[in-house]
Amino acid sequence: MQKDKVKKAVIPVAGFGTRLFPATKVVKKELFPIIDRDGRAKPVILAIIEEAISAGITEVGIVVQPDDKEIFENLLKKPPKKELLAKLSPQNQEYSRYLEDLGSTITILLQEEQLGYGHAVFCANDWVQNEPFLLMLGDHIYASNLEKSCANQVLDIYDQVNQSIVGLTAMPAEIIHKAGCVTGVWQELNSILKVTQLYEKPTVEYAQNHLHIKGMPENEFLGIFGLYLLSPKIFDFLAEHINQNFRERGEFQLTSCLERLRQEEGMTGYVVKGKCFDTGLPEAYRQTMIDFPSVS
Repeated sequence: MQKDKVKKAVIPVAGFGTRLFPATKVVKKELFPIIDRDGRAKPVILAIIEEAISAGITEVGIVVQPDDKEIFENLLKKPPKKELLAKLSPQNQEYSRYLEDLGSTITILLQEEQLGYGHAVFCANDWVQNEPFLLMLGDHIYASNLEKSCANQVLDIYDQVNQSIVGLTAMPAEIIHKAGCVTGVWQELNSILKVTQLYEKPTVEYAQNHLHIKGMPENEFLGIFGLYLLSPKIFDFLAEHINQNFRERGEFQLTSCLERLRQEEGMTGYVVKGKCFDTGLPEAYRQTMIDFPSVS
């Protein structure tokens, strides 16, 4: 794929958040609060946007349900009412101005029907155009072990290899059925992988027979971390699935299209030096509230 500077990030946030019901009946899961290491309470989506900006991204597209457009515009595009602003501390008044500047980088994109994660990604097609882009999950936040953010690490690997990147993390066998999984050949041990297969939510038996990577412990695999750097070619495969009404588990999925992208253009896996926090499940969200402030 032609090498271009990565300027855009896509964050789909158009799901229903069923696993966090009934809280998500009144609050989008992407707006659930977290506490950062500075003690600031912020919605999850804001931490994800800041992760993208930290990596040099200059434009962020957020894919939302039409009914939720106003909610996200209120957060990202509109200043607080004057009477609220006047009551904020000087530090929070400054942060409010920062939010307005941040909002200028945000484009709200619509998913008219909720037809799956792959479909949500495809809704960014016209906005992304023919550019590589960073894809981030709307319910995952990240804490790097390095000075560089997790997103910045992924973009650095793209600069090295000039092909699509999937962020990875080591996962024990007992939870691999909940995640996408990859296998491949190490190019740099425990860091950079030539991906030879992507597979969504494998059984332990399938993973042990087909997805184990040489040099890793017997019951450990590489799961998808939740950060991708993708060629715009992914939209061709997503469009084909949508046009042919090819659904998996009733929805248009991303992983099978990533596998086709890998087959056509090649794909590199990168073991991100950091931790991914899942805020989309009750127990995981509770643990995030405990752990994230101390490592973010």
